[in-house]
Amino acid sequence: MMKKIFLLVWLGLSATAALAFSFSDEENKQKDAEKAAAAKHRANASIAPACQAALQNKTIMVVVGERTARGMNSEQSAYSAHFEAIDRRLKRIGLKTITQAEMKAKIAQAEIDAYLNNDMDAALNASKTMGTDFILKGVISSRSAINPVLRIPEVYISMRFTLNGADGKTYSEAGASAESYSGTNTGGMALTLINEQADGVVARLARDYCTAAGISGSRKKK
Repeated sequence: MMKKIFLLVWLGLSATAALAFSFSDEENKQKDAEKAAAAKHRANASIAPACQAALQNKTIMVVVGERTARGMNSEQSAYSAHFEAIDRRLKRIGLKTITQAEMKAKIAQAEIDAYLNNDMDAALNASKTMGTDFILKGVISSRSAINPVLRIPEVYISMRFTLNGADGKTYSEAGASAESYSGTNTGGMALTLINEQADGVVARLARDYCTAAGISGSRKKK
């Protein structure tokens, strides 16, 4: 009898836990959707309607690299999470993006290396190969030092974004930076930085392009 009671109680608790887990999953999905919608609204709200219309369906290729003591790390697969975080924000403002797989299939690693090291001929060749309107370069940099007050290591992370047109023209440059008092995972900290600041960076790049292109109403009125 006691075994039956225990079994019924256990089944009841399991069912309750499963139901709670299900509700929790749905709530998390809803919250994520709401956050994404709010982020899209903020990004779009800072870009004038005429500018948004001009960006619709234009294509863009994103290249990410990291400047290290050994030189530029340009292996794109190492920065897939960073690419995806930027990619989502570009899509929110109406741009069509090139996937990493498409880029890898058509562009030689040497061209990516050259572009990340500021070779504009490589940028032009890559843009022509992919048939894109823009190329966005994001370069991660870091430096470490001992905090003079706390006497502990601190790491400064920054990202520099450069938006080039298919003709090689630089339309905009924007930066984001942060610091951490612990850990040496620069890639992880850079991803956090992107997630925290990329909405504003992408909006600025878009506004700068529209201003340079002479698109009416491209600047948001204060």
